[in-house]
Parts: sequence; C-alpha cells; structure tokens
Amino acid sequence: MFKKNHRHLQIPLTSHVDDLPEKLRKRLENSWAGVFYRDFFCCINEAMFAGLYADFPSRPNMPINVLVGLEFLKAGNGWTDEELYDNFCYDIQVRYALGYRQLGEGDFDLRTLYYFRERLSCHMQERGVNLLDKAFEQVTDAQIAAYQVKTGKQRMDSFQVASNIRQMGRVQLLVEVLQRVHCMLNEADQQRYAEDFAPYLKGHAGHYVYRMKGEEVAPHLQSIGEFMQRLLVELQPGYGDEAAYQVLVRVFGEHFRFEQAKVTVKANQELSAASLQSPDDLEATYRQKRGQGYRGYAANVAETCDPHNELQLITKVQVEANTTDDSQFLAEALPDLKKRTGLETIYTDGGHGGPEADQVLAELQVEHIQTAIRGRTPDPDKLYLADFAIQFNEDGKPSKVTCPGEQTVPAFTSSQQKAFVAHFDADKCSACRLASQCPAQPGKRDPRRHLRFTQAEARAAERRRHSQEHRKESGNLRSAVEATVRCVKLPYPDAQVPVRGKFRVTCLMIGSSAVTNVQRIQRYLQAKIEGGKSAKDARNEQNSASETGSASFFGAARTLLQHFFHTWQAFRTLSGC
Repeated sequence: MFKKNHRHLQIPLTSHVDDLPEKLRKRLENSWAGVFYRDFFCCINEAMFAGLYADFPSRPNMPINVLVGLEFLKAGNGWTDEELYDNFCYDIQVRYALGYRQLGEGDFDLRTLYYFRERLSCHMQERGVNLLDKAFEQVTDAQIAAYQVKTGKQRMDSFQVASNIRQMGRVQLLVEVLQRVHCMLNEADQQRYAEDFAPYLKGHAGHYVYRMKGEEVAPHLQSIGEFMQRLLVELQPGYGDEAAYQVLVRVFGEHFRFEQAKVTVKANQELSAASLQSPDDLEATYRQKRGQGYRGYAANVAETCDPHNELQLITKVQVEANTTDDSQFLAEALPDLKKRTGLETIYTDGGHGGPEADQVLAELQVEHIQTAIRGRTPDPDKLYLADFAIQFNEDGKPSKVTCPGEQTVPAFTSSQQKAFVAHFDADKCSACRLASQCPAQPGKRDPRRHLRFTQAEARAAERRRHSQEHRKESGNLRSAVEATVRCVKLPYPDAQVPVRGKFRVTCLMIGSSAVTNVQRIQRYLQAKIEGGKSAKDARNEQNSASETGSASFFGAARTLLQHFFHTWQAFRTLSGC
C-alpha cells in the first residue's frame, strides 16, 4: 500500500546528529548531504510513484523518497549495491541526506531495492514512462525556480556509454547463442542433439575461438549457420515462445541468408550496426566514431548556459542506442524543454543539425546555434546559400531572400511544388562585384538570376549562417558542456557502466546528472558564504527550495527545547551530578 513519507519532517528532540559539536553539525548542514536533503530529497513528489503499489489496505511501502534517493546516490557515486547499503548504514552524511538523524532507524533489506527497480522497469515496459526521469525533471524544475536560474539559453552534447558486456567477435557470439539454446532444451532434447552440440560445449565460447586459432573462419560460420537453420525449424513448435529461441531467430537473420534451401553467410560489411552485440543486452548496438568502436548506448544531456546565471543546472537526460543520430536527440528533447523551461536558444555542435530537428525548431520557434557544421569547409572564394539571408513566414516556409549584395526579393514555390526559387534583377546583379561568385544563375529565356533551393537546404543554410555569425562573437557558450559530460561520466571509468539494458543505463545517467546538480548547488552556496555573505542568509537560500520542519512552528519549538536540554546538561556537568 502506498504511503507518503513525512517522518523526516518530525525532527526528534535529540539525535546522533545533535551529539556532534556545533562546528561539525554546521559543516554537515552545509555539505552536499544538507543540500541533497533540502534541494532534492524534500522536493520529490512521491505521489507519482503511487501506481507501483496496491490501492487496498496492506503493508505500507518503504519510503519512496528514500528509495529514489538511494538509486540516485548509487548512480552519482558509482557504488555497488553492497557499497550503497554500507554507506546507508554507517555514513552519517548519506543518512542525513535521506532524512535520518538516528543511526538505528530506517533499516531495510537490499531485496526491497531490487523489487523497487523491478516495479519501475515493469511500469516502463507497460506505460513507456520512466518514473525516475519524471522525478529528476520535477526536482530540477523546483531547483530552477528556487534559485531563479534563467533557462532561455541552453547547450547540449552527446557521448558514448558502454554497456556491461563482453567484447565478442562474430564466431564467439554465435557459439554463445548456441550454448544458451542448449540450456533452454529439456533433458530429452539435450540427449537428442548431444552429438550436434558437442563441438560448441567444450568450455565457454571463448575456448571455441581459441581452438580454431589459425584456421579459416568461413567454414566454421557455414557449419554454425546450417546448424542454426535446422534448430529454427525443429525447435519452433516446442520452444517458439522462449527468449533463447527468439535470440536465435534474430541472430540467424542478422548473420545468414536462407535462399533456395541453402544457407549463405553474410559478409562482415553486410552486418548492421544494430545487430546483436551480446545475448546479455539485446538493446546494445555498435558504432564507430573517430576510428574507435563502441558497443552500448549514447547519452545526451542539456543544461542551462545563460551568462548571467551564477548557477547552471542539467535540465534533460536522454539515452538511446548509439546508432541514434544527434539530430534525433535534439528533435525529441525540444518539446519537453520548451514546455518546462521556455527554451529560446539551443547551442550544439555540428552533429545535432538535421532536417528532422529543423522542422521541430521551426514549429517551436527555437533558435539553433551550432559551433560547427557537418560537411566540407566552404571555399572562401565562392558564395553559398548560407551567404543569403532567408526569412521564413509563420508556416516555416521561405518568404524572402536577401543576397550578399543587399538585394531583397520574394521566394516563390517552384512549378513542381518541391522547392523554392528567388529571382534577382539582372541589371543590379551585373553591377554587383560578387556576380562571378554568386550561385544564382540567369535562365535560358529569363535574363534574371535564379536561386533555387529546397526547404531542407534553406534550414541548413540558416544553421550555417548562424554558426558563422556566432564564431565572430566573443566566447563559446557550448564548450563548457564538455565539462558537464565529464562530471556525468566520472563515476564510471572509460564510460563503462556496471549494468545492461537501456532502462538501467538510463537510470544511472539520470542519477549521476541529479547528483551533479546537487554538487553544483552546494559549490554555489559555499562560494556565497566564502564571498562574504552571512551564513544565515546562505542557509535561508538553501532552504528556499523546500520547506523543512525547522522552518515551521514545531521546528522553532524543537530549537527552543534543544537549547534548554543542552543548558540542563551543562548544569549537570558543572554541578557534578
């Protein structure tokens, strides 16, 4: 049964935190643990997780804000589950961050955390909603409002995340799949196929590859393919719904062809980047970037970058297969960022530009500034479409074109309704010093110069022109996002996460981003204190994102009672009682 956790607001009269000297107690309150408690833990809307639990009277759930806090602390620090549990039990900062002031309260079994993850995963599969992502966005919006962070300007970048899978060659992968198919069979079928499976069951899949060292790979692939095709036909009636059989179907289709009753091995160049990389992670894909191969996923983060902000926060985290184009990340993130943060300008590198993103940018009226553009470097001795200023109407269609010679003309739809054309006056063009470089050319019957372009070319030209103009300005608002990417990846050396599957990888990236925001808030507040601002003012600002018990009447009463309690203890010490 779902039940909200209000117990952390009822601060006890005495606790282990209060036993600390005043100096250490203040240090704890101003540390990351205090910021996490006030600006993250207290801001979590537990009601959004109510659907994970029964709606009839039963045993109440473990506090949701504690479970979410544990998941995010694990992700932000790169802990194992055992390290997470040990820190929860014995680290006073971790316990303080989760609203506990006594060492003995809040104990739980790790299975509770596993069941919570299972519920989150099932909810994601059934409804397509990642509740941890929703919690991150809800808390981040509260932090943005509390610290008055300007969100009109934001920057974005993507990076590779490696799944926790072995690097396997083609033969090793196929043998691994066969071994799992063998494990799927009942005892009778295992005996039936004992002779066929024998070559592939001598040790693990790597041993098979080691034994074939120096031999031709093609014969082995051919025999494996023929055996797989036979298994597909013979096992379908009894094992068609098994997960291992479904993997066998996928792998055979990716690596072989069955035409005219004959199995043919596909060449390495024919294998798709989306093909199976490991039977342990069915969603991981392969990608080559700058000559290096990656197996896993791609993550994309957006953060505020207004120069007037003293504090910048991560606002959006996305994870997809690493074959996903950066422009798709941008197109999918824009509607949510526009709705939540009022995004006006987005700064990215060259990879985020594309027709799909251009259409969404136009619909939402968001300016896109790229620090680089895909493709070849333009010839400085020639003019391109990007040198022409194109105006768009309310429907996002080109309406006017201004050439580098400052001649403005309307843009018309071509006769076939597939492109646009602008007609420039021939007399003005002949007197222009840039006529020899201009891409607008005179027609055979019409002496005017004609500039033809498509909608996609117009949008690409605008992105290039904005990029060129941005280079002339001082400063690069996008470059600092590289440091943000490093912070998010920092708990995981070489960006290798200890989990598999898109959902679990997404949860780790979201959690690491949330902890990064908390660390930034803590540094921001600490800098204010060190800059001469009173500790009282800084503490009040820390409490602005959430209402804690100390801000209420009961909190004031508690403080008064604590004062009398410590005075009484001091009196007893002096009197020798």
